[in-house]
Amino acid sequence: QVQLVESGGGLVQPGGSLRLSCVVSGSIFSFYIMGWYRQAPGKQRQLVASIATSGSTNYADSVKGRFTISRDNAKNTVYLQMNSLKPEDTAVYYCNLKKVTQRADYWGQGTQVTVSS
Repeated sequence: QVQLVESGGGLVQPGGSLRLSCVVSGSIFSFYIMGWYRQAPGKQRQLVASIATSGSTNYADSVKGRFTISRDNAKNTVYLQMNSLKPEDTAVYYCNLKKVTQRADYWGQGTQVTVSS
């Protein structure tokens, strides 16, 4: 009943910017964490950024100062603004919702981000 749909990926040159969007539909939860993960070819999926119900955010060290996670509750949308992109940012980016109490995870289908010259 919970669905997540990502969009905004594409091909950009190093130093460029992209904004990813994740639209959430379904049940509303009091305690949850929204996050962006990424997975490069041959690599494990890893957390990029997260935001809790309180608004508290967390970032991977590799993206601090370059990426910003935010949300618009009225639009049921979570964003990932990515600036100063590097080739190593190339990956499929996935939106994730974690139910804190139920310990359940929901995933989007992913959107490809390619940073190349």
